[in-house]
Amino acid sequence: MVGGIGKLSDRSIRAFIAKAKTGEAGKKKLADGGGMYLTRTPAGTPVWRIKYRFGGVEGVYSIGVYPNIGLEAARAERDQVRGWLREGRDPVKARQLNKATEIASSGNTFSAAARDWLADQKPDWSGIHYDKSSQALDRDVIPTLGRLPVAEITPAMVTAVIKRIERRAPDTARKVLQHVSGIFRFAQARGLRLDNPSEPVSEVLAKKKRVKHRPAALKWPELGEILRKAEAARLSPVVRLAHRLCAFSVARISNVVEAEWPEFHLDAEIPTWIIPRGKMKARDRDHDHKIVLGPTIAGELRNWRNLIGGKGVVFPSPHGADHITREALEKAYRVTLALDGKHSPHGWRSAFSTLAKDTTKDEGGGFDRDVVELALDHVHDTEIVRAYDRGERLKERERLMAWWDERLMQAQRGADVVPMRAKK
Repeated sequence: MVGGIGKLSDRSIRAFIAKAKTGEAGKKKLADGGGMYLTRTPAGTPVWRIKYRFGGVEGVYSIGVYPNIGLEAARAERDQVRGWLREGRDPVKARQLNKATEIASSGNTFSAAARDWLADQKPDWSGIHYDKSSQALDRDVIPTLGRLPVAEITPAMVTAVIKRIERRAPDTARKVLQHVSGIFRFAQARGLRLDNPSEPVSEVLAKKKRVKHRPAALKWPELGEILRKAEAARLSPVVRLAHRLCAFSVARISNVVEAEWPEFHLDAEIPTWIIPRGKMKARDRDHDHKIVLGPTIAGELRNWRNLIGGKGVVFPSPHGADHITREALEKAYRVTLALDGKHSPHGWRSAFSTLAKDTTKDEGGGFDRDVVELALDHVHDTEIVRAYDRGERLKERERLMAWWDERLMQAQRGADVVPMRAKK
């Protein structure tokens, strides 16, 4: 025994427990020195505890239940507590930190599961989507749940994290919840937990607002009026041509503003714009998206190329950035052309889809629905349609885009769009 430490023996401990079981009055605790003692809970369970003082405040450190924790093991724990106190560390907090470190090194934390899940998704995601998803998790989830054992996270913990995001950005909260749910499914598959604590969380999120479709003019006279307005408006040449490319190619606005000259084949017999798959909304295909350009827009692009040169981006920004922004084009529609709530750059795609499908063969149309969808690079829902998605129907798409070019120019001139009768 050194300095009053080591007073107990297994024999004295057994006697203490036996008296407690028979109800004999006796000591409520047995001290071994150094602040460590064995006591009984109200239910009669013998437990080891250590009384200590840190920063002038008295605290109690729980070791565990006897005999699960034997005398020598309890003394070893007391030595650890005394060592932490000498280092100026609160024993309870030091133990919590050690436990977290052990869990982290075992790879069973939420952070480790999230890292492995992201690595699994990376081959199927675009670089931008992967980066945004990683950043969202690092910003909003990992600081709270990252160091916790994935098996010990409760629905309430997940709810607190997602509700905090929702107060700032409701749409982001739903997207992050989808990622968190995927991580827990991944953890389930690896046997790290049996359930998915994120599943009930959607019940406490605010109901998603009904999707409001982008405004679009769907009649030829309305489209002609928009084209004439744009020609008369005070638009910069770069924004004006970007608007024209949106209208005549029916490409997405992001593809238009980010267009680069090497993507265009304007001097070919059939001018085309081939957009790399990595730039497209649907990235799960193994071929680029080809847009057939009608004679009007192909001629305007050739003139623009002669004016600014055919290198780099097609629509350079006058403010030093690489290219003009989506907002520059969208603002031109909303403000300059006063089309807020009436038509948008995306509206040309809706107009094209509606009019191409509604025009009959006798009116010079009669285009197959799948050909229209291919021209828009929409996600296809059948194997048959996907089989055509490599350009085998290019001739039909050439006729479709030539028809669209001619109809738009006819509408812009202000003439009634007279149906063209098919030649017999």
